Amino acid sequence: MAPRKFPKDLPKLPLSVFTPPNTGTAESFPVPPSPNSLVPTSVIDANVVSTDVNYTQWQKEAGKDLVDKLRGIVLALPGAELQSALKSSSDNSKVISYIIPFNLEQPDPAVESLVSSAAVSTTLSTVYTGDAPGAVDGLRWALQRGRPVDIDIQATLSDSLLEGFEDLIAKASVDLETVPPIVLSNILPPPHNLDLPIVKLMNHPTYLAFQSQVAALSLIPQVYVKFLPPAWDAPTPQTPFPGSPIEAADTQQIKEWKRRIKMYLAPVMEAFGYQRIIFGSSPSSSSKSPSSVADWYEIARESLAELGIEQDFVDAVFAGNAEKVYGKKQ
Repeated sequence: MAPRKFPKDLPKLPLSVFTPPNTGTAESFPVPPSPNSLVPTSVIDANVVSTDVNYTQWQKEAGKDLVDKLRGIVLALPGAELQSALKSSSDNSKVISYIIPFNLEQPDPAVESLVSSAAVSTTLSTVYTGDAPGAVDGLRWALQRGRPVDIDIQATLSDSLLEGFEDLIAKASVDLETVPPIVLSNILPPPHNLDLPIVKLMNHPTYLAFQSQVAALSLIPQVYVKFLPPAWDAPTPQTPFPGSPIEAADTQQIKEWKRRIKMYLAPVMEAFGYQRIIFGSSPSSSSKSPSSVADWYEIARESLAELGIEQDFVDAVFAGNAEKVYGKKQ
């Protein structure tokens, strides 16, 4: 096996990062803004899976408030719709990039033709299920195209598999003059068993492993993480429209989801910073759980805001980072 390209030792933040000094005053450490006041100035949805180029279902589920904030989307379409969209240069939507899937082990030559002949911006997307022959060549081929590469992690990242994944990226990118962004899905939040009580989750081996894994992945500077609806074998809780009543049971379910999401979001924020987290509304392709755009947007927004962050952080996660990675609508 080739030497690891990335450092093994994980960075540790000092306790002072999280604890104000004893001599601090109220003016030095003001109360953070209310989560309800932290609303994205605009939104770029970096993971929209649709059956049509006008993303009709997305718009229906998003509602007027979110649609009005929309500055762009990264769109995945079925084969025939995708090929038609790639050939058209008409400016009839807010699509900033179209997602083109490829086989990590053996990219189809037809995919290269699609990428090279596309009249619009494209993103390459694949699924990682574990070490496989040909994966290094397949990922290197994708990185050489110079476009963002989305990787849907559909495997439990044990320590050995994580090391194999790191080696995959290192070998695929070696000697490349420029390595485009590599965006990981199904990591934030990861697949999870909702029957596991939160009090047990805090010290559970899977959660401790998650913290270590995201810290290791963050050491690869080209890697970003998509913030998507989780694969938790349950639909995303329904959130109320502004000003509408909501049942107490639903409120409890929303609070439970946000508590769990924040447990996973916090270590990712610490490891990656807010500059490498990207919002998306469609779940990983491995998820069987339904999720409404508006419901996930609201839960994701509140979970992020309740971590005590600032407006700049919210704007980056919900728009700025996606624009940096995928480009912007001209």
